[in-house]
Amino acid sequence: MTWEVLSIIGTVAFAVSGAIIAMEEEYDILGVYILGIVTAFGGGAIRNLLIGVPVSALWEQGMFFQVALLSITAVFLFPHNLLKHWRRWGNFFDAMGLAAFAIQGALYAANMGHPMSAVIVAAVLTGSGGGIIRDLLAGRKPLVLRSEIYAAWAILAGAAVGFGIASEPWQLYCLFVLTTGLRVLSYIYKWRLPFKSLQTGNSTG
Repeated sequence: MTWEVLSIIGTVAFAVSGAIIAMEEEYDILGVYILGIVTAFGGGAIRNLLIGVPVSALWEQGMFFQVALLSITAVFLFPHNLLKHWRRWGNFFDAMGLAAFAIQGALYAANMGHPMSAVIVAAVLTGSGGGIIRDLLAGRKPLVLRSEIYAAWAILAGAAVGFGIASEPWQLYCLFVLTTGLRVLSYIYKWRLPFKSLQTGNSTG
């Protein structure tokens, strides 16, 4: 049950995220659906390739495809005045998708008996892979590769699952809320990882 709930949350959140960005880039309706679907399922496809699960397993998720399509349709039909507030709420949806899919990916790898390194990689790729593909298709710099803290929260979630800190359903839900909250806070307060710019010669710590 926990697995399905996290999958639904992540699917809805990332499908909405992809659809809104497609509309921001003025894609047509087909582009909106394609970007929404790719965002929702791209991370899982990459994860499956790396941990040895057939990519065809994606096509067995009929219910989740229906959930994604309904979410994209709902967003596309939203009144324009509501969509204008996307920048305020968009990062919240993205944070929910990151948290839900990072935990789901970590559980997937852990249940297959993979080592800690694979659990963390699965968490990062499932949580951020769809967003990377979304940003690339939209002609944007992938959010996960910027100095802004993003993938680090997926690593945290993966480590919590891998070390057995979060294993019970209530613990996994608490981890979801914590990861979502940390991602939102890092966006609001502009927390940054250390970086160095070759263009300006400046760096931050």
